[in-house]
Amino acid sequence: MKLTKAILELKTSKEVENFLKDILTPNEIGAIEERWAIAKLLYKKELTYREIATELGTSTATVTRVGRFLLAESNNGYLTALKKIKGPQYY
Repeated sequence: MKLTKAILELKTSKEVENFLKDILTPNEIGAIEERWAIAKLLYKKELTYREIATELGTSTATVTRVGRFLLAESNNGYLTALKKIKGPQYY
């Protein structure tokens, strides 16, 4: 994917943030941030799907979709990222 190569060339989180703001709408950024928040909570395994949906103000369908990609799909994108980040500020 050519987009991933462009992202990998960016050097700072601010550069990535600005790039994402340019190519995504505010709603798209919000949806991605919501999915990331769901993935982090699912990864911690402390809350049920319903509790996560309530805490984040999202639907259980969205939590279920993220859960499927986190736990059952072969891409392992969420898992790879979650395993690479460290520290409570990320969770």
